[in-house]
Amino acid sequence: MREYWIALNGINGLGPVRIRRLLEIFGTPQAVLEARPQLLSEKKLIPASSAAEFSRRDGLLDEAHKHLKSCESAGISVLILTDDDYPLYLKEIFAPPPVLYVKGERSVFRNHALAVVGTRSPTAYGLNCTRGLTAELCGRAVIVSGLARGIDTAAHVRCLEMGGKTVAVLGCGVDRVYPAENKELAERICERGALVSEFPPGTAPEAYNFPRRNRVISGISCGVLVVEAGEKSGALITADYALQQNRAVFAVPGPINSPVSAGTFRLIKDGAVPVKSSEDIFEHISAATFAPLLAAPPQKIRSEQEPSPTLAVGDELAVWDALSDEPQRVDAIAEASGIEIPLLLGTLLNLELKGFITQTGGQQFKRIL
Repeated sequence: MREYWIALNGINGLGPVRIRRLLEIFGTPQAVLEARPQLLSEKKLIPASSAAEFSRRDGLLDEAHKHLKSCESAGISVLILTDDDYPLYLKEIFAPPPVLYVKGERSVFRNHALAVVGTRSPTAYGLNCTRGLTAELCGRAVIVSGLARGIDTAAHVRCLEMGGKTVAVLGCGVDRVYPAENKELAERICERGALVSEFPPGTAPEAYNFPRRNRVISGISCGVLVVEAGEKSGALITADYALQQNRAVFAVPGPINSPVSAGTFRLIKDGAVPVKSSEDIFEHISAATFAPLLAAPPQKIRSEQEPSPTLAVGDELAVWDALSDEPQRVDAIAEASGIEIPLLLGTLLNLELKGFITQTGGQQFKRIL
């Protein structure tokens, strides 16, 4: 039942990784919730802090039922991992979101998708490239982006102008538009595509949500095109997740003296495919990949490899040393580790996916190993 998925997904201290492991052992969310909390805690399948929530299973299910009814009343679809409408590519990544919230056309996920992302402060060159490339691409793939200012907005708008379908992945609930200036655009997207989020309705656009959002942008797509990106752009986080998920990464070359081309230069230097026209993308990804899923299913997608259970030397080790068994806020971790918050958020997510840390509420994190 859908309520069991929602109830399990809503328990504090659990995330996609822990839920994946629980389902591997118990098979279904219902079986997980019916297991003895003490047993789950003793076997370290759940944090000790989550055991109390497992003990009130009936209350969790009642809340989940009310939540589902509320979503239905608001025109929000709730997709669970076993649904046929759940995005095909996203199912293939390591520990995909167990629950997705969708506003708009669920059928849009039956087509292949390509992500177009970039800086929030683009140049005229970047905007022109985005409009031109999106116009060429949107006839053969759904355009996925993050509804942010700049390149994201330009990609969504151009796709709609060309009569294509587009998906916006949000770092907040689908009932909240961020930035607020894109409210009208979000409504138009719902008419020819969808708003998607792994966060329940009502969730505010907190900073820590956006690396998760970026992971879904790349995960829902067969490739990621970065148009312009500075050295610390969130678009580079999306590209990094794309590589982890065995997705193709493309980048538009830019002027070498432009700050918003520094990130794309780095991507190309590291092996991303330079793009001048859509043909550069189509040559790299076979034509069959861009066929509608229902007409010509793609070859099996290579699954994302489970993150290595070892700490990477550098940022991950520095963050691990800054953490303890007691929850700490992001700003305190940033000060102790010496890592700036934009980069720190992605590092925290990587450590969480590897099973080393957990988020205990708000933007607080602690060790669990």
